[in-house]
Amino acid sequence: MTQPFLSIRNLRKAFGAITAVHDVTLDIPKGEFLTFLGPSGSGKSTTLYAIAGFQDPSSGNVELEGKSLLAVPSHKRNIGMVFQRYTLFPHLTVAENVAFPLRVRRRPEAEVKKKVADMLALVRLESFAQRLPGALSGGQQQRVALARALAYDPPILLMDEPLSALDKKLREEIQGEIRRIHRETGVTILYVTHDQEEALHLSDRIALFKDGRIEQTGSGEDLYLRPATDFVAGFIGNSNFLAAEHLDTKDGTATIRLADGSVVSGVRANGAFGKGQKTRLMIRPEAFGMERSPTSAELNVDIVDVAFYGERRRIVAQTATGQEIDIRPTSTAMQSHDSTQCRQVYFDPAAAFLFPA
Repeated sequence: MTQPFLSIRNLRKAFGAITAVHDVTLDIPKGEFLTFLGPSGSGKSTTLYAIAGFQDPSSGNVELEGKSLLAVPSHKRNIGMVFQRYTLFPHLTVAENVAFPLRVRRRPEAEVKKKVADMLALVRLESFAQRLPGALSGGQQQRVALARALAYDPPILLMDEPLSALDKKLREEIQGEIRRIHRETGVTILYVTHDQEEALHLSDRIALFKDGRIEQTGSGEDLYLRPATDFVAGFIGNSNFLAAEHLDTKDGTATIRLADGSVVSGVRANGAFGKGQKTRLMIRPEAFGMERSPTSAELNVDIVDVAFYGERRRIVAQTATGQEIDIRPTSTAMQSHDSTQCRQVYFDPAAAFLFPA
């Protein structure tokens, strides 16, 4: 069995009576872009700080290439770090900021100059070398911080909410830069964010945290299309949850009765359910359509609102039980429909998921 590049084993961190991280275990291969995703207080940053050496875990271990890091001081772990705040030295030029970690390590001056030039080229800031940080935009400062973190060739780069202070357009631009830099350098990146779109855009894999534990780990596609729990289904993407009663399950697909009395067969069952058990049916907004197909299930609705979002429309509809649901068919699919007059919408039961209530 191949030894993982970075291994987190049964990591636990308590602050007095409060346990922030419960028994987190993960293996990260070399060169992977792994994102810790989750709501505030879910334990993702605490886990990152334990890897960096900023916090000592209450129990468990962190190993790099088979060697424990716990006895190694944070400044000797040789791990790069980029924070939400840029933490640049305001009195040093861009080039001097990037050179700083190299000079601390007493690298030869010729090597420092070449590395600074390489790093500024990597983040496309060659012409800004002699500027002070105060003369740069927020996005440019974050790129300098990224160049400085990579300058000494760390085996791992940790990034803690690095883009959350930027506006949406700039955030998307820097996301593209981070993806490019990851491709070009091959550095192993552990990235913390609470933004699901950012995680889906950047990551090879995502570890979704909830209450100090990892709820599910996988690619963005895995978490979106194959959620292991209703929390994953609700956190990744947009979801509708309809109350349902479980009637029967055969070969992994369930037959259920919705609250309006309609019976739906062919739903993927996440787990084992008893006859009559209360459940929740999750349907993605884009899984709804306006046309019936041979395999589709029907849902009676009243249309509350319709808004145009370019390639899709967003329809707010109300079910027979008074619950509002989100429907997002493509705009082309709506061209032959007056959506305000629709009284039924349709979905493929195989595209829906069943979870315990």
